[in-house]
Amino acid sequence: MFQPQRLLFLFIYLLLVQVTWSQKMSYKDSVNNWYRQRITDLKAPDGWVNLSGLYWLEKGSQSMGSAKDNTIIVNHLDMPQLAGNFYVTDQEVKWITHPASRVYLNNQRIDSLIVYSVITHQAPQLAIGSLRFNIIQRGDKIGIRLRDLNAPTLQSFKAPERFPVNPNWKIKASFVANQSGTIAIQNVLGQVNREASPGQLVFNYGTATYRLDVLREGNQWFVLFADATSGKTTYPTGRFLYVPMSVGNDPIYIDFNLAFNPPCAFTDYATCPIPPPQNRLPFAVTAGEKYQSHSSQ
Repeated sequence: MFQPQRLLFLFIYLLLVQVTWSQKMSYKDSVNNWYRQRITDLKAPDGWVNLSGLYWLEKGSQSMGSAKDNTIIVNHLDMPQLAGNFYVTDQEVKWITHPASRVYLNNQRIDSLIVYSVITHQAPQLAIGSLRFNIIQRGDKIGIRLRDLNAPTLQSFKAPERFPVNPNWKIKASFVANQSGTIAIQNVLGQVNREASPGQLVFNYGTATYRLDVLREGNQWFVLFADATSGKTTYPTGRFLYVPMSVGNDPIYIDFNLAFNPPCAFTDYATCPIPPPQNRLPFAVTAGEKYQSHSSQ
């Protein structure tokens, strides 16, 4: 006998299944789109894959070029025998181009330029052929970051593998303000700096409650964390994660599917921060990027 109520129930059930499946697919697609953009960013001119050198400067004059008598030797076809000199003081770094060389800033040839100042912290990027270089500061260290827009690593680069996207790793959290206001962050150089930390993200996993200290970047919280996969299937020191700050009463979610490797996973010329001890989770976060040594790529 025909039963309209049963048919209506079946229709509603199928509709709910379709909506649930559509939501899951939409979430998976959004994570995959995020990942594709991340790979594009890694290989971009200002990404991490094209880094080709990191040279620490001392006070005084230091020359840079391809000749062996330079203080900083860069073996590259676009690097002249002597490109110019860096002059380092306590307050600034000045670059002076050798008369026979061509060094550019925004497509304009320069003869000399303040390339770093402790007052402005501006570090313009200079160009020689496909090479790009600028000054970076890490604590009391001043260095030159060198890029090659035609670096062989761009061709050999392989996107890191990932764990399957799993909505269960998008975990609801709450934010608790940090009373001290700072936390200690060590980098791979061994330097320890006190960084401003607005608070902690608190979440439940299994039967326990966990906390992650955060840093702030714009309208996002930046999280450095390690877990039981670190050094096994994921990067040894840990991974990074951004969490959007809540607006009004909107819920906060820590989406571990968006966990990604630090720059040091792709180059020897980065100076990555290391997750603090309190951000080391005792369980395995089987979500986000995995790790394969860039030296084997």
